[in-house]
Amino acid sequence: MICCARGNNEIYNYLKKLFIMFITSGGVAVGLSVICLPFVSPALRRICLPYVPATSVQVNNVLSALTGRSGRLLDLGSGDGRIVLSAAKAGFQADGVELNPWLVLYSKLQSYRLRFNNRTRFYHQDLWKFNLQPYPNVVIFGVEEMMPELQTKLSRELCDEACVIACRFSLPSWKPDFILGSGVDTVWVYFKNK
Repeated sequence: MICCARGNNEIYNYLKKLFIMFITSGGVAVGLSVICLPFVSPALRRICLPYVPATSVQVNNVLSALTGRSGRLLDLGSGDGRIVLSAAKAGFQADGVELNPWLVLYSKLQSYRLRFNNRTRFYHQDLWKFNLQPYPNVVIFGVEEMMPELQTKLSRELCDEACVIACRFSLPSWKPDFILGSGVDTVWVYFKNK
């Protein structure tokens, strides 16, 4: 009888450990899925716009293109916030729009850490639904497939004399006022209705 009780106790402990391992591995799998989904889901959209961080050369080219400009700045698809934070450091009131909630959270934390939170705002929102009207300066790191549609949105919503800085891909039918850099670090600068 004692032998049976000890055997049942061992089976119970084994099943208990197995259950804990199952629950833990399931929790880890769900947690990783929740974290990874915002980074993978862009591939499932009509226009795939993945997160690709800006290089320091690209950031410097954007800041050079903004020389002499003032007012508010909007980074469409702001990613980890490096353009917004660099623009804030240069004196702009800078905002970022990003669909990935983890990147928005990271950007906000960086803004607080660098003490730029009074000059920056980050919105977790779809860039196609965001109002561009209040912004005289707009930066976009886009993909080729989105640029025609984005050009239409910019034409419709931006104020006259707005500055648009396109990185990696140019706007298809706008003529750039000037171009900085080369290769993947190229930025095309447009002044609306100049």
